Amino acid sequence: MKKTLIITIFVSLFTMINCSTPYKKLAKFKHLDDMEYRHEVKKAHLPVSGYDIAYTDEGKGKQTIIFIHGLGSYLQAWIKNVDQLKADYRCISIDLPGYGKSSKQPHSGQMTFYAEIVNEFVHELGLSNVIIAGHSMGGQIAITSALQYPNIVEGLVLVSPAGFEKFHKGQKQWFREAMTLDGVKLTTTEAIQNNLASNFYRLPKDAEFMINDRISMRSADDFDAYCYAVAQSVQGMVDNPVLSYLQDIKVPTLILFGENDNLIPNRFLNPGPTIEVAKNGASKIKDSKLIMVPKCGHFLMFEKSEVFNREVKLFFN
Repeated sequence: MKKTLIITIFVSLFTMINCSTPYKKLAKFKHLDDMEYRHEVKKAHLPVSGYDIAYTDEGKGKQTIIFIHGLGSYLQAWIKNVDQLKADYRCISIDLPGYGKSSKQPHSGQMTFYAEIVNEFVHELGLSNVIIAGHSMGGQIAITSALQYPNIVEGLVLVSPAGFEKFHKGQKQWFREAMTLDGVKLTTTEAIQNNLASNFYRLPKDAEFMINDRISMRSADDFDAYCYAVAQSVQGMVDNPVLSYLQDIKVPTLILFGENDNLIPNRFLNPGPTIEVAKNGASKIKDSKLIMVPKCGHFLMFEKSEVFNREVKLFFN
């Protein structure tokens, strides 16, 4: 029973749902490319890795922010932030390989792999000195990118970042064995509903588009590839811990956590208040600012977008 409860909580990192959607009436996607995105989608071919990365590019500010989504998510997670911040920044949101509208070739899911993709993407677009904003797993990718490729990063925004929490050897092995392609693929509508709700302090009605997409994508011919990427990504987070390297980050870093985050720390493996994990991680990054947001869950940049947008402007201006 305890293991089943742990799986339910952990799966919520990558499932998108809502309890009031008339699911039976939803359209079924033939391909994940069929999803409708709010902003115009472009694709960049990365010749070294061979991946095509879907992205949106809004705004023309002097500073560029690259937004990296979390486990099982997509670039649409950042729409509330892009819509506001594009007045002051060039805002580029990406779908990671295996997710959204990006290409679906199998990959390792390692955080170092994703950091390589970010680095190649930055160079392919002719960018330099970017701010990288990452949510959850995207936060761990952002950290890894700053550590591996410090020359391209001038700042970090870490939103409910994975990587601040420490897992011992047995816990890591459990995650490797528990998270499988079939486990992701066979998630029921009811489980999807409960899982996304746990990402928020109070589930907002305007999250419905994400719920619909998560349900509709199950019919897509590339859905298995997406599920594989999610399962691989879980192993990648376990295999590439960053907690011991946070002190090596040399750029200004804004860190935001919801005080009511139900996912960090893991409530079954490492029970305790989120603020302890947040403060411990932030204390290791020299030039950092930690903001704890009340009445807010894991999906902070969506649930409290006005707070996120304001704090980004204040920090980097």
